[in-house]
Amino acid sequence: MRPNFVVIQTDDQGRWAMPHRMPELVMPHLEAFLDDALELNQFYCASPVCSPARASLLTGRVPSAHGVHDWLVGGRHPDAQPDAHLEGQPTTPEVLAAAGYECGMVGKWHVGDSRTPAPGFTTWYAHRFGGGPYVGAPIWVDGEPAEEPEYFTHAVTGHALEFLAGRDPDKPFHLQVNYTAPHDPWLEGHPEEYVRLYDDTDFPSVPREEPHPWVEPRRTDFADAFADPHPHLAGYCASLTAVDEGLGQIRARLTALGLAEDTVVVYMSDNGSSCGHHGIWGKGNGTWPLNFWDNSVRVPFEIHVPDGVRGVSAELVPSVALHPTICELAGVDPPGDPWGAGESVAPLLRGEGGSGHEVVVVHAEYGGGRMVTDGRWKYVHRSGGPDELYDLDSDPDERTNLVDDERVAAERERSASELGDWFAAHERPGFGAFGRAVSGHGQVHPLTRGLPDERTFVEHP
Repeated sequence: MRPNFVVIQTDDQGRWAMPHRMPELVMPHLEAFLDDALELNQFYCASPVCSPARASLLTGRVPSAHGVHDWLVGGRHPDAQPDAHLEGQPTTPEVLAAAGYECGMVGKWHVGDSRTPAPGFTTWYAHRFGGGPYVGAPIWVDGEPAEEPEYFTHAVTGHALEFLAGRDPDKPFHLQVNYTAPHDPWLEGHPEEYVRLYDDTDFPSVPREEPHPWVEPRRTDFADAFADPHPHLAGYCASLTAVDEGLGQIRARLTALGLAEDTVVVYMSDNGSSCGHHGIWGKGNGTWPLNFWDNSVRVPFEIHVPDGVRGVSAELVPSVALHPTICELAGVDPPGDPWGAGESVAPLLRGEGGSGHEVVVVHAEYGGGRMVTDGRWKYVHRSGGPDELYDLDSDPDERTNLVDDERVAAERERSASELGDWFAAHERPGFGAFGRAVSGHGQVHPLTRGLPDERTFVEHP
């Protein structure tokens, strides 16, 4: 029997914001799930911002192959068109649907126009953009703009439960449950019963640091959070408590329907984020230059595979591995892809050994910056500088940049060479980001339009 898949994806959940790392965080259903899952402790996203990270998860390609390089502004920009940014690039739901799977998506899409179902999906409940208010959220209803009257996290859960109840019982299924939580706004819209859970904590696990110098160009974006972190942290955590309730309801429904033992369940975030950690609020575009610190690129990833491994794995895993991994677990051969960058880690999940790679490294990119790490050394190269090199063994918080330290020159040169060679092999001609005017303020048009950067990317204000 082919397995089913439920992929629960949060938005901007830092790896630190997990109940076993943040004791203040109330997520009892996730804690229970962790006892029945494998945690990939070194899972890295392909880009520290939502749209390119999500596109890589769906295609197994890095941004310089799929062409989504910043968060997609969509209809908020007067020059935007209803573009399908991944058109012609086979995604996980397309591949599974062609193999007989019923595929559904509820929540945040944010890799192109979402007014109608993306290829492969037959069930579709979509946010119009990538974020916004939790009450009165902008959605599509029959291709027309509307507002969701229900708290958006609860609405997403409700549509997920409807899919599970109404699916074709003769088909395996793949369901993406894409919450916008815990993306801001944090100060309004969250049910009081969740917010009140955090009235009596001062969040001792969250550091209070002076703003990092790189925050200065973006300081006004999170000035209130720096000044008074508590209400922002309370909203951030309240939104995750709501997600936790949804996780519990989805798992309970799977059990009630007799599907739990045949369903792979994933809990993950698209990219990381900080709430004062490292002196920043936000993710990769919370600073200038755009950053690749672990809080931005190393993300929560927990997976339950029936009869699979439980516990914690220290194996380095890039997010581009998710697409081929799901395909292999489903027994489906994806079409050959000359720009595919991921290799399946299904054997690791089933307890059949490691990834099978002789040397495992992971890569990420965001505009003119690229990163590589082998788990110890982490190197960042930017087209306009500055470069960074960290020894994660002795400096896990990435405080001491060793890039100019001649004592580790050999590690710097090795990392730089590996980074250059890898992207030379995985960058699709005409789709590369290195040197483009990616500012962190958004992308309007797909690269296939052939427009100049000043039309394609939003410039610094």
